[in-house]
Amino acid sequence: MTIDERFLQLVYRVPSTTSRARVAVWRELKRLGALYIQQAVCVLPDRPGVRERLDKVRERIDELDGESMIFVLTEVEERERRALVESFRENSAKEYAEIVEECETKFFKEIEFERFRENYTFEEAEEIRQDLEKLRRWLRKVEARDWMGAPGRDLAHEKVAECERLLDLFEADVYERVGDPGAG
Repeated sequence: MTIDERFLQLVYRVPSTTSRARVAVWRELKRLGALYIQQAVCVLPDRPGVRERLDKVRERIDELDGESMIFVLTEVEERERRALVESFRENSAKEYAEIVEECETKFFKEIEFERFRENYTFEEAEEIRQDLEKLRRWLRKVEARDWMGAPGRDLAHEKVAECERLLDLFEADVYERVGDPGAG
């Protein structure tokens, strides 16, 4: 049996006194890439590093006076295995599509708008560079939890690379119009 054939199932309970605690646990599990089967029951592939991160979530559950149990699923029926794999792929594909959308509807438009306004400043270029770094971090996070090889990864990389090219051109125009900020 390969590690790809094993899944980890987390079943947990967090006291219902505050929704903030439940939301915090849910957010951590979603960030980890957990696939919810039903409320407070989720599955993750048994991959290197996943169990350690899941243990940290369990510590958080304990801190909130909750309870949790992990089960290693080694004999998953083929139908359910296919459904899990497809659900993981769908989740990652959605995230790749969101990155593409962010590039096309925000990043590209931001540079276009700054060119229209003729706002060629180093401050603006730096602000846009920070947006590019956010996109890169987001893409790395999505890739880290794309265990099943979802479609859309290549397109997301292409769009982020296109963002970088557009920013490089914008920065070159800023430099040309404003000059070297270190000269003088």
